[in-house]
Amino acid sequence: MGKKRKHSETEAVANVKKDETAEERPKRTLLGWKNNGDDDKSQNDSVCFRNKEKVLVTCSRRISFRYRHLMLNLVDLLPHCKKDNKVESKESKGATLNELVELKSCSSCLFFECRKGKDLYLWMAKCPNGPSVKLLVNAVHTMEELKLTGNHLKGSRPILTFSSNFDKKPHWQLLKEMITQIFGTPKDHRKSKPYHDHVFVFSIADDHVWFRNYQISCPHSGGQKIDHGDLEKMTLVEVGPRFCLNPIKIFGGSFGGPTLYENPFYVSPNQIRSLEKKQKAGKYAKKVKAKARRKMHEMANPLEVDEFADMWKE
Repeated sequence: MGKKRKHSETEAVANVKKDETAEERPKRTLLGWKNNGDDDKSQNDSVCFRNKEKVLVTCSRRISFRYRHLMLNLVDLLPHCKKDNKVESKESKGATLNELVELKSCSSCLFFECRKGKDLYLWMAKCPNGPSVKLLVNAVHTMEELKLTGNHLKGSRPILTFSSNFDKKPHWQLLKEMITQIFGTPKDHRKSKPYHDHVFVFSIADDHVWFRNYQISCPHSGGQKIDHGDLEKMTLVEVGPRFCLNPIKIFGGSFGGPTLYENPFYVSPNQIRSLEKKQKAGKYAKKVKAKARRKMHEMANPLEVDEFADMWKE
C-alpha cells in the first residue's frame, strides 16, 4: 500500500496540471465565438438584429385543387414557412388562426380562404397584434399549368423587387412592408441556401398587385468564377406561379380590428355574377317581347285569302 499524500501536495500537483493544460476554448453562441474576458459592454455592441421570421401557411376547407396547388407552390418557394391542417372559415377563424400561429412559433400567417368553390381570398397577417390585409386572388396559374423553362434551387433566397408605385400612397407602403417581411427568406435560415438565384417581382397595374417569379440565368464559360462580361449577359427566365392580388381591406389587428383602408373600386365576385345573370335574363326578355310584337303585327295585318289555296284539294 502506498502512502497517502498530504493535502498541500495534492494542491501543488493540481496547480501543475492546470499550467500544463491548454487554454480554454471560447464558448460558441448563435452570434459567434464568445471570449471569457469580454466585458458586457463589448458583448452588447456586437449583438445585431437577427431575423427569425416564420410564416404559417394554411387554407380553408372545401378548397379547389387549383388553389391548393397554388398554395403548395408558395410553400415550395418559402423555406421559412410551416404548413398546417385546414381551418374552417367561420367568423371565429381569427382566434383559431392566432392560436395556431402561437403554437407553431410563427410571427406571420398566409391563409387561403375559398368560398363557393370559385372565389379565393388571401389573408396576410402579422400575429398576434396585426396589421392584416384581405386580398382577392385572380388570374391564378400554377407551375403545373404553365410548364415554363425556368428552374432554380429549392430553398434559395429570393430578391424582392417592387414597382415605383408602391411608394406613392400609404396603403401601398404598408402592403410593401408586409410582403417584404413575409416573402423575404431570413438570412442563415436552417432550411435555406445561401444563394440568390431567383427574383420575386411585385408590380402594380390597375390597382392590382401582380406577382411573377423569375430565375436569374447567367451564361458562363465553364470556370468556377464568372467573368464581368458574363454578368452583363444575365437574363431572367420565368418559373411561376402567376397570380394577381386585389386588395379589399387593411385591418389594424390580426384577422380583424379597425379598418385602416378600404378599396373604393372593389367589386365582389357575387355582384359580377349577378350582373352577368341579369344581362342574360335581359336577352331572354328581349326575345319574348319580339315574339309578342310579331304576333300583334300578324293580327293587325292579316294576309289576303288566296284564290288557288284549295284548288288541288278538290
